[in-house]
Amino acid sequence: MLAVAAALGASLLYAAASVLQHRAAIDQPAGRSLRLSLLAGLATRASWVLGVLADGGGYVLQFVALSAGALVVVQPLMVLGILFALPLGAWASGQRPRRTDNLAALVVCAGLAAFLLAASPAAGRSTIPLATWTVLLVAGCGAAAGLVAAGACLGGPARAVLLAAGAGVLYGLSAALTKTTGHLIAADGIGAFVHWPPYALAVVGLAGLLVGQSAFAAGRLELSLPTMSVVDPLVSVLIGALVLGETLASSAAAVAVQVIGLSASAIGVYLLARSPAIRAVRDSPAAQTGPGPTVPL
Repeated sequence: MLAVAAALGASLLYAAASVLQHRAAIDQPAGRSLRLSLLAGLATRASWVLGVLADGGGYVLQFVALSAGALVVVQPLMVLGILFALPLGAWASGQRPRRTDNLAALVVCAGLAAFLLAASPAAGRSTIPLATWTVLLVAGCGAAAGLVAAGACLGGPARAVLLAAGAGVLYGLSAALTKTTGHLIAADGIGAFVHWPPYALAVVGLAGLLVGQSAFAAGRLELSLPTMSVVDPLVSVLIGALVLGETLASSAAAVAVQVIGLSASAIGVYLLARSPAIRAVRDSPAAQTGPGPTVPL
């Protein structure tokens, strides 16, 4: 219950961060994409700083959730952030959610509930051999780099989607590193920082932040947010099941329900992201202004 409560709190804060950060990132010059100068420019925007603070609070809660629960439980719950982004986007833009938005929200919840009930996940291990980590990080970072490179070569909606997918992969890796780092801190306290995972977490996390903000800057929130929301938990579930030994029910019926549940959640997420309440965030008056008063949390 602690893991679930913390994960829900994290998804709420991450949703607030996404809305606030997108409103700042969308106005940044295209030439700053995937450069540290993008973060430097964003740091001058009050809305982005508020978003970073929300991100920090969300990460603390995610850290607690991953320390108390399985990766395959905690990360899929992050999908619910899109449900929180809907009313936040509605408030920020003055739009009202439609009936179809409410139906899509029910699809997301039902699909996620079906997945978790059918999967009946069991906790695995928090640490894995260095050789396994090496393969995982090389494969994950390689996949993220490929997506980012493809996105950097393209323009329009494809750029935003590919960069968001790359960020989602990095976020999934960060979640696994967070779980291992939490285990080390619980076991060794400050001695955890003589090990490599906290530093790998910092590097992968910063890369994810940069790619994620570049995705926000590349296009509408309806493109980047749902892609991150879907790719992150999918990568996390694969890592949890295949690497950390977090077992899922494997009967044919259980697997079928898991696939259907995750697919339904993904469809609901993309439908929600097309809501006028979220699409209008980019065009709201506050999104067109420079540094100054922003939407409070």
